[in-house]
Amino acid sequence: MSLRIPLSSPDITEVEIEAVTSVLRTNSLSLGPKLVEFEEAFAAFHGAPHAIAVSSGTAALHLAIRALNIGVGDEVILPSFTFIAVANAIRYEGATPVFADIDPITLNIDHVSVEAAITTRTRAILVVHTFGIPAEMNALMQIASRHRLAIIEDACEAIGSTYNDKLVGTFGDIAVFGFYPNKQITTGEGGAMLVRDTHLANRIRALRNQGRYPSGDWLQHAELGYNYRLSEIACALGIVQLRRLPTILAQRTRVASSYHDLLAHLDGILLPPLYLQSRTVSWFVYIVRLAEQSTSAERDKVLDALLQAGIGCARYFAPIHLQPAYQQLPAAQQARLPVTEAIAERTLALPFFNQLSFADAAQVADTLKAAMAAITADR
Repeated sequence: MSLRIPLSSPDITEVEIEAVTSVLRTNSLSLGPKLVEFEEAFAAFHGAPHAIAVSSGTAALHLAIRALNIGVGDEVILPSFTFIAVANAIRYEGATPVFADIDPITLNIDHVSVEAAITTRTRAILVVHTFGIPAEMNALMQIASRHRLAIIEDACEAIGSTYNDKLVGTFGDIAVFGFYPNKQITTGEGGAMLVRDTHLANRIRALRNQGRYPSGDWLQHAELGYNYRLSEIACALGIVQLRRLPTILAQRTRVASSYHDLLAHLDGILLPPLYLQSRTVSWFVYIVRLAEQSTSAERDKVLDALLQAGIGCARYFAPIHLQPAYQQLPAAQQARLPVTEAIAERTLALPFFNQLSFADAAQVADTLKAAMAAITADR
């Protein structure tokens, strides 16, 4: 089925195209000057000492777990209401993901649930800034300090968002970012990490490049590493996209505001928070929820109605602890996450990207209203 209005669409201009083609005119396609430039720009934007570009947000998550020496017998607390790569990265190193519930307003990990999940085996809290909304970092940092736990921030969906006037990704021991084409900025595939500690940053740089340290030659490998490098082409694209980030975030806020205006009076639909005290949102997706009395079957009927009208949409997120790949894991079987499960069966992502026009947003809203009317009539 062809979609007239896609769920997402990258925003690539002629400036990005020229930046990429200029790299192709050189003999440096990997580990070159564009990598250095992108990392320096990314670190400077965040006021962070070290930025490390990698091949994906998933690679960044994996390197964060490995660099902190989290492994077999260790536990990491995380939300189940997030993309599955967050939990997979923990399992790659033989550690156990322990799932906490979420806050019903922000849909971020709930600090009360986090503290209740801590055991003697807990090593870290993996905080996801879900959908670009900053998590409650003050409470989570206090918990981590009391229990001597590391904080890994997953800001893959939240570049540019702030908590108490401080950019997300600058609170924890390590922060990870992703640049898949549906993100606020893209490098095609790709990701980045922010690290405070110089020794840790040096180790991560070695791990992303087959375990090589600068002191050794190309065929000397100090430890088990990976090919998690980001190409010069991707870095050139990222440099331009990062420069455009303030404009991109403003465009995405405009689209979110348009949806709010168009859907403000639609019964049976809960909208995401447009404003939150002490936080600014970096809009990754626009997620609506059917009201509490609704069922997952009704949500799916609305989704089908939108797709039949040529409008891209999706369920966001299916809880990780209920995924087939996790159902045999004791930690998933033992998870009791009533808020996560109740909300996940009613969420729906609407088309959302920088250049979505008001007319297309209005078409989405009209189709959603008609679908909701049909649901109400069937009850």
